[in-house]
Amino acid sequence: MVEDEYAKVQGENDWTAAQAAKYPGRLRALCGFNPLKDYAPKELERCAAHPGLRHGIKMHFGNSDVQLENPEHVKRLQEVFRAANRHRMAIAIHLRANIGLERPYGEAQARAFLTQLMPQAPDILVQVAHFAGAGPGYEDPPANEVMRVFAEAAARRDPNTRNLYFDAASIATPDISPEHAREMVARIRMAGVDKILYGSDAAAPGNMKPHEAWAAFRALPLSPDEFGRIAGKVAPYLQ
Repeated sequence: MVEDEYAKVQGENDWTAAQAAKYPGRLRALCGFNPLKDYAPKELERCAAHPGLRHGIKMHFGNSDVQLENPEHVKRLQEVFRAANRHRMAIAIHLRANIGLERPYGEAQARAFLTQLMPQAPDILVQVAHFAGAGPGYEDPPANEVMRVFAEAAARRDPNTRNLYFDAASIATPDISPEHAREMVARIRMAGVDKILYGSDAAAPGNMKPHEAWAAFRALPLSPDEFGRIAGKVAPYLQ
């Protein structure tokens, strides 16, 4: 238990908004909260009315221990998705299920996300972070399975992928194997190059520096045109 948890969540969101406000031409703050908490709907509504937080929400399913095979969790998430759609707030999600607790993560969770959550947000961008993994690195078979399902759905133009995008933050690393590099490129092409958003992840200890992350991404066997299209793609909530 965290004492005065909701007050601390509000304080963190307000602090983030204040930092982004210092650089309005470069930064957008997203509203963060655990979607399973009782205060989640209230915080979403507060953020929707806040000029510095109204652009979107960020959820971390691993840290929040969201389990997409749990009907109660899905129900709460559906409420969040509907509210975000109503307020035209983008959704960015660290989708990877909790690794430490060994929560299920694979095709079943990917299909639950596509069929039960995406229909609740037909009018907004939904961004799956880290290519459906956790990062850094590509070696995460469950995440690769989830991304396969998403890419195949996008390739067949499943309506639930119309506004679904994927960022590749920290997934391509300097030591990625040639096999994994080819597989990552195949996933990018299957999902659609125009659905890929580039990101470098936080420049924190243990992570690549932004220029290192870009160099690792540029080492993938993509064409110059594909690199250019990805580099020039800007998420609508940043515009």
